[in-house]
Amino acid sequence: MGEKCLTAVKINQDLCSRCSVCYSICPFEAITRDAECKVEIDIQKCQVCGICYSACPASAIEISYYKDDNLLEYVTSARKTSKADTLVMMCRGNSPSDCEIKDMLAEQGLKVRKYIPMRLPCAGRVSTDFIFSVLNAGVKNIVSVQCEDAFCRMKEGTKINTRRFLLSKNVLKQLGYDEDALKVVKFSRKAVWYNEECVGCDKCVFICPYEAIKVGSFSSPIVVEEKCVGCGACQLVCPHNAIMVKGYEFEEILKRYGEAATKLKAQKKTPAVLLFSCQWSEYSGLDNPDSVLKGKNAMIIEVPCFKGLDPVHVVNALKCGFDGVMGVVCSAEDCKLQQGRDTAERNLGVLKDVLKKLNLLDRFEIVELSPRCEGELAPKFEAFYNKITALPQCTAVLKVEAKGKRTK
Repeated sequence: MGEKCLTAVKINQDLCSRCSVCYSICPFEAITRDAECKVEIDIQKCQVCGICYSACPASAIEISYYKDDNLLEYVTSARKTSKADTLVMMCRGNSPSDCEIKDMLAEQGLKVRKYIPMRLPCAGRVSTDFIFSVLNAGVKNIVSVQCEDAFCRMKEGTKINTRRFLLSKNVLKQLGYDEDALKVVKFSRKAVWYNEECVGCDKCVFICPYEAIKVGSFSSPIVVEEKCVGCGACQLVCPHNAIMVKGYEFEEILKRYGEAATKLKAQKKTPAVLLFSCQWSEYSGLDNPDSVLKGKNAMIIEVPCFKGLDPVHVVNALKCGFDGVMGVVCSAEDCKLQQGRDTAERNLGVLKDVLKKLNLLDRFEIVELSPRCEGELAPKFEAFYNKITALPQCTAVLKVEAKGKRTK
């Protein structure tokens, strides 16, 4: 672990009041306390959720990501540009699309055309101070789109944020403000089954690590939404794309990088590189892709989990014209959806065997990164890009059409 990993989250002992709030609230037991109530962060266990940071009454916890001042600066700047007065905060694991957000706002009685989107690792890292600062800056409505309680990737984050919103509502009411300015929406991505494409093979039933799919009549799968976490394992094994995680549909992903490959190859003579990244692997690089891709002929596509990294996409991307494909995933210890990881690792082994037979293994690389290690994505990608640059560029480009068909 590099030096930056050690400083991603730390406690300023000079400011710490020894109240132990952080110790009691950490969902990963990453904060220890000695006999004198001195607290320390075990960086190996920390998931950089920011819950301790937002709960510290003495502002003694320093964090590299999503500081209140930076978030407020973002909101203020976005208001000047968009003239929007509604802030929509979204949990990283279940960020809805623009159309879904507008539907949610309408259901909450908010008929707005413009809003300020803000994606966070967890709803629980939003402090009450930040909420009041945003309202004081002129925002009229704050909508927190949270994971459903049972599916919070940070265990207790949504429950903590809901309690803070209720507390804030009470304070606003006492101060004469509209308590309806704060709204909570529960939203979690689920697998969706399309019966017209299904052949009843039941592979999805056997592969699901959360027992969220069961056999229905005539071998038709039934998605148990109360158990589905949206990991994408079922989508990966379905031979006919009959079951998919909304927002990560196979053909949509295929279309995105297929069209991009053609444009990237036509625009520059430098290699075209595609990066598939688990959305939990490295926050700063994914929230600000230019910090990683600037000056390079490349693009990033996020996947919900290592289990959602489809080997078919890696092979297709190379055949569509990309000169290299890099996969970024969390370590086994950091994985937010640990069940079924062994399946993802087996798929990776099969993928490497296939690429080796196609003489493409040197054009693929997979690395493990953690949000604890701020800024590590950029140098890792730089090294991979330089490696691909030294290789001959691929010349065969395949066009990607609907239904997953590929033609020369």
